[in-house]
Amino acid sequence: MIPRRRATTESEAPRRFVAVAEIARAHGIQGELRLKLYHEGSDLLAERPTLKLRLPDGTERGAEITSVRSANKAVLARLAGVTDRDAAEALRGAVLLVPRDEFPPLEEGEFYACDIEGARAELASGEVVGRVLALASYPTCEVLVVERADGGKLEVPLLDDYVASVDTQAGLVRLVTIDGLT
Repeated sequence: MIPRRRATTESEAPRRFVAVAEIARAHGIQGELRLKLYHEGSDLLAERPTLKLRLPDGTERGAEITSVRSANKAVLARLAGVTDRDAAEALRGAVLLVPRDEFPPLEEGEFYACDIEGARAELASGEVVGRVLALASYPTCEVLVVERADGGKLEVPLLDDYVASVDTQAGLVRLVTIDGLT
């Protein structure tokens, strides 16, 4: 008899973890960590979400935030089990990951950068321009970094003149034009 495989339900599907911060260095002598947030101003870590720690060697392990505070334009955190400077310093360069489903809800028309990474970027004609690699922020605007089929990269300003729509569910960014972009 051949065993049947059950369909994976949504609740059994593996959770998608997203990088939200990096441990910059130890702070003080009691195990506190100075974090570099990937989205400045985010208070997601203050909510003490489920957390994974990706160490510099690529291994991952669960972690628990015990406290988070702001100090001098920095975010300082404590993790369970990290009680001295040596333990904190050993985590330098580690990345904090949070499940995507624990991110705060968005307003209409907003999206998280992690939700469009890998999306197909195409013109209204259906011509595929490439795949979205990332969202980059500059002082004047945010841009979609699009990898072209030839391996080149294109930065598309996230402005109505260039981007018609973003559909995270379909994994599609519809562009108005790429004329004038290099």
